[in-house]
Amino acid sequence: MEAVVVDAGSKLLKAGFASPDQDPALIMPTKMKRVVEDGDGGDASMIEEVTVDPVVRGFIRDWDAMEDLLRHVLYTDLGWEVGDEGQILFAEPLFTPKAIREQLVQLMFETFNVSGFYASEQAVLSLYAVGRISGCTVDIGHGKIDIAPVCEGAVQHIASKRFQIGGIDLTNLLTQELRKSNPLMNIDISEVEKLKEQYARCAEDQVAFEETQRTWPKETHTLLDGQTITIGREGYIVGEALFQPSILGLEEYGIVEQLVRSISSVSSENLRQLLENTMLCGGTASMSGFEERFQKEANLCSSSIRPSLIKPPEYMPENLSKNSAWMGGAILAKVVFPQNQHVTKGDYDETGPAIVHKKCF
Repeated sequence: MEAVVVDAGSKLLKAGFASPDQDPALIMPTKMKRVVEDGDGGDASMIEEVTVDPVVRGFIRDWDAMEDLLRHVLYTDLGWEVGDEGQILFAEPLFTPKAIREQLVQLMFETFNVSGFYASEQAVLSLYAVGRISGCTVDIGHGKIDIAPVCEGAVQHIASKRFQIGGIDLTNLLTQELRKSNPLMNIDISEVEKLKEQYARCAEDQVAFEETQRTWPKETHTLLDGQTITIGREGYIVGEALFQPSILGLEEYGIVEQLVRSISSVSSENLRQLLENTMLCGGTASMSGFEERFQKEANLCSSSIRPSLIKPPEYMPENLSKNSAWMGGAILAKVVFPQNQHVTKGDYDETGPAIVHKKCF
């Protein structure tokens, strides 16, 4: 049986058996519903259902919910049978705390009885998906932005950077902007997410963005409940926030300048290889116009070596940027498990959860 690969993000969980040239078999919200009883439990009407987010800003925060979610994914969706569990590989976000790594390997061996375990960082896996072992990833996820230089398959943590902003903050920004132009709007966050996917885009450059303030026409959009709202420049404000974080109230450099500054601390002999193998990944990176704006900003930056983007192989699926960590995990799973480089049950029983730091790096 092929190993299962899991990439559990703040918004979506991607899972499936290791097939490197295919999208993951399962892509679902990283959410669980929990029944909460209010009061003494005597009145059935007092029972309510709440939605729980097991992963927040990239890291597992609710282990009970995560266990329930993985149980559903592995046994119900992917068909594992109790007593005959297989091997599993997890994609890890940048700067995952040691305690979370240990708790995950403990959960896998003691609760799920897996026969083998491996974990690797998302930045490394995303580069594997495009046939690289060195480069730099700019991963714009739902709850965070990670910039990570990778040399010979190892993340350079000292030069890596994480920002506690991501797609959810852009969704909140769009909500705020839409309420300014549509003061009577009544809309929930999930519907704004859909509007963001449809209307958010990046202007060609900062001058073009300023032009949208004066000339951009408004479109009319009808919501599911029949409300009619107008959307115009708001979509461009969402994209511009990545290049001008002051829009979000942050005193930070734009994303291209952050990339150049992060990599500048890497040894000079690796600088060109990293910048010339830059990869954009994460759902937000697929925003209309983002890649073109990123490259244009890169061409204008002050660095003598300018970032240039990797073109994915033609044989890889179209959704590569969104699913690159999972696809790289599928590639790696074909290597580490057959070559016995993973954590085995014997390794775990002998050393305990700390074995994850020795075998998975």
